[in-house]
Amino acid sequence: MRIGLVVNPFAGLGGAVGLKGTDGPGTVTEALRRGAQAKAGARARLALSRLADRVPGAEIILAAGSLGEDWARGLDLDTVITPGSNLTGTARDTKAAVRAMGALDVIVFAGGDGTARDVASVAEGAALLGIPCGVKMHSGVFAVSPQSAGAMMADLTASPDRITWADDAEVMDIDEEALRRGILAPRLYGYARVPVSCTLMQAAKGGPRQDAASALSSAARGIVDGMEDRTLYIIGPGTSAGSVMRAAGHTATPLGVDALLNRKRVAQDADDAALCALAEGRDVRVVLGVTGQQGFLLGRGNQQIGPALIAKAGRDGLIILATEDKLTSLAHPRLLIDTGDPDLDAELTGFVRVATGANREMMMRIASG
Repeated sequence: MRIGLVVNPFAGLGGAVGLKGTDGPGTVTEALRRGAQAKAGARARLALSRLADRVPGAEIILAAGSLGEDWARGLDLDTVITPGSNLTGTARDTKAAVRAMGALDVIVFAGGDGTARDVASVAEGAALLGIPCGVKMHSGVFAVSPQSAGAMMADLTASPDRITWADDAEVMDIDEEALRRGILAPRLYGYARVPVSCTLMQAAKGGPRQDAASALSSAARGIVDGMEDRTLYIIGPGTSAGSVMRAAGHTATPLGVDALLNRKRVAQDADDAALCALAEGRDVRVVLGVTGQQGFLLGRGNQQIGPALIAKAGRDGLIILATEDKLTSLAHPRLLIDTGDPDLDAELTGFVRVATGANREMMMRIASG
């Protein structure tokens, strides 16, 4: 099994600082100006560490420098480094790195939907396996977490004959310029071959669910009525969480993060730094929806709510809304988290109540990769 890995070191930079992605000229520069910190390389190393732990001495082909090589240093892996070029921060880097690896059975990449598009365009029949590092990961080619990606690489290396494959994983992407204007414009770019695992791989996000505005509105009104004074309520992106803003009499930011204090809006389309400042010296609650089909609660499109805020709220401070239809239609019956902090993910696992309507709840299990 010939496996290659390439890292998009800029993937996900825009998440915590509220840019909703890093596609487009100047976006990486703006993200860095706002204080964003690159995390894709560190998440790639988590995956590689899991591979090295499970299959010591495993062979893997890596792109040069920060596109791959740097993140495997010191690990018990048999690495083959391909020639590299100057880092430009564009899709050209990813495509050139993949081409330099030659014929591969599986291309592992650390990035988001944009990186998936770039890799798929030059894959030439190789299967894809994504280490989730982006802001918007709607494609069906990603592992649940970096650790899950590493476990899948270990299975591919140690027991390739036991792996089953699917050839119809969707490669999706969203127009980020439209997204920053509050317009969700997903597009299907094609299909990819992926390894199949009900526990290690995420589903594609899927399309919109049936209208359930009445149920969400009722659940949201109950949440607003129960809000505690002097507690900061961070309202995540999406229709479900946004219904709480509307119930409180405010306009929601559909693809951004807002905050309420004493039922008054104190932040709109805020980033992690602004939210942390508001949370200083206060109790925190985090209001979240559930990503359709995938079942993600944290780590997909809401990276503005960083690990420090989530830890402060704790599992008991997560307020979750979703329709019964959405919950029963999930690809797997659990809610997934990928905060970027494995220890925090472990602390958050367990059962939670999900508000589904007026005085209606469902118990769901939070799981990490």
